[in-house]
Amino acid sequence: MPVSEAVRRLTEDPGFWTGDAATDVDAEARALRVSFPVTGGYALVLDLDPATGERALGLRGPASSEPVQLGWTSAGGPWPAALRWWELDLCARVIALADPTLPHPGLVVALLTPFAPATADDDERAVAAMRAAAFRSLLRDVPPPVTNEPEQTPLPLFAGADWWPDPPALSPRVLDDATIGVLTRPAGALLEVRSGSRFPREDLAELVRLAAAHLDRVPRQSWYAETRPLARHILATGDLAPVPALLGALTEAGCDHPTVLDALSEPLVPAEAYWMVETLAGAEPGTLLRRTL
Repeated sequence: MPVSEAVRRLTEDPGFWTGDAATDVDAEARALRVSFPVTGGYALVLDLDPATGERALGLRGPASSEPVQLGWTSAGGPWPAALRWWELDLCARVIALADPTLPHPGLVVALLTPFAPATADDDERAVAAMRAAAFRSLLRDVPPPVTNEPEQTPLPLFAGADWWPDPPALSPRVLDDATIGVLTRPAGALLEVRSGSRFPREDLAELVRLAAAHLDRVPRQSWYAETRPLARHILATGDLAPVPALLGALTEAGCDHPTVLDALSEPLVPAEAYWMVETLAGAEPGTLLRRTL
């Protein structure tokens, strides 16, 4: 699993996402690295400094042990346009297919989104919707609700529930809707880094080519090919109502891929179902999402 426990704990802190994290960071968390293997020996490598909020994204190739930097950002930006949004979306899909612990849209998009700001070529509503889904997917363990009851039987006058209110239950979601709204706003300032002489444009282009080819092969594989007509029907109508039928057809055909089955299972997360239907239908990423906005 590419995400360490230290990184998991960090991402469960709302302050990490808002830039308000505590400054007294444990020594073990002062320099964190998370590698997301994509395909063909390529990996996106994120270096985090929880104390300063600085982040650096690199690309590691199949013949190297250390990544080449794609972009760097401080806690408050400006955001480096190291990746195009569609490149991040593509890589996150391939990562999710390889690692069921990293569903899409989820932690990969949430962590790497500062390096893939929406540009004039993107559908900002579609990008914001995927980012919002990624941030909503961030969950944490919370203690069970506590019932506030008197130690002894109170006098009738003080027996009402108003006198013994239960403490508010903690939400398992790391970020509330208001915070997600702020995080998914278009970036105010962008830093173009792809034209730099040290930017690994050839390696990035090769990664994107391999990832696209990987995703393109999926709907032609055994049980996926049998269910492609139903996936295309959902794609054409934009109606997710037949998704349970698609899930049943996949299961009956022998599909046991957890990423595929989870994306189409209840409780249905539309953004997850959209990309999986697109993949099974052999459609361009984002087709179904844009149709439903």
